Amino acid sequence: MPRLISRALAIGLLALLAACATAPKAAKNTSKTFATVVVDAGHGGKDNGAYRRFGGAEKIATLDVAQRLDRKLRESQLKTVMTRSSDVFIPLDERVAIENSQKNAIFVSIHFNDSRRRGIHGFETYYHSGDSFDLAYRIQSKLMTIPHSANRGVHTANFRVLRLAYYPAVLVECGFLSNRSEGNQARDWEYRELLADRIAEAIVEQRYGAGVYRGSTQVAAQSQPASTGSDVSPAAAHH
Repeated sequence: MPRLISRALAIGLLALLAACATAPKAAKNTSKTFATVVVDAGHGGKDNGAYRRFGGAEKIATLDVAQRLDRKLRESQLKTVMTRSSDVFIPLDERVAIENSQKNAIFVSIHFNDSRRRGIHGFETYYHSGDSFDLAYRIQSKLMTIPHSANRGVHTANFRVLRLAYYPAVLVECGFLSNRSEGNQARDWEYRELLADRIAEAIVEQRYGAGVYRGSTQVAAQSQPASTGSDVSPAAAHH
């Protein structure tokens, strides 16, 4: 009996240590003070992400948008760190380590969506901590100025890169590769430039205020009032 008890205690201790190792550190609200933006291109390497005939491989589209976003943020005098800058596989835990290695940062992960229903389309932005909501809301609002956009809202999510972040972190779904229109747009470099421009504008305004960002001349005129769809508001976890 004592041996069984000691074994149970040992197992319990190991479980506690494992939980402590993966438990998120208390997050800091750097949403108004950040100096660095960690730009995360979703998927990569052996992980294609979504793959559809209309939109191709998600990993290619995310990398292109992330690289354009990286350039725009640096042009706006923000320091950037990319979790990947080429077609390589980066495990989620390594992405978390990269984002949390920065001292005064925010984290923005770029993805494209997928659905069995080809009619589903639109933008979604996800967050986990309350300190991340303002950034998520601002990014979603800027994406809604893209012509013919559909608003699928701002949602909470338990994604690892959001849940374990030390700083404000958001994940942006830049449209559905499974939708004929948005999938075709995702292949177009001008549209990817527009996506990056709107996300960059939101980030710069989050840090420095409205009217500071100077976008690309080629996308300056491509905006409109908020489009149709549901209002941008927090919602229950959505997958």
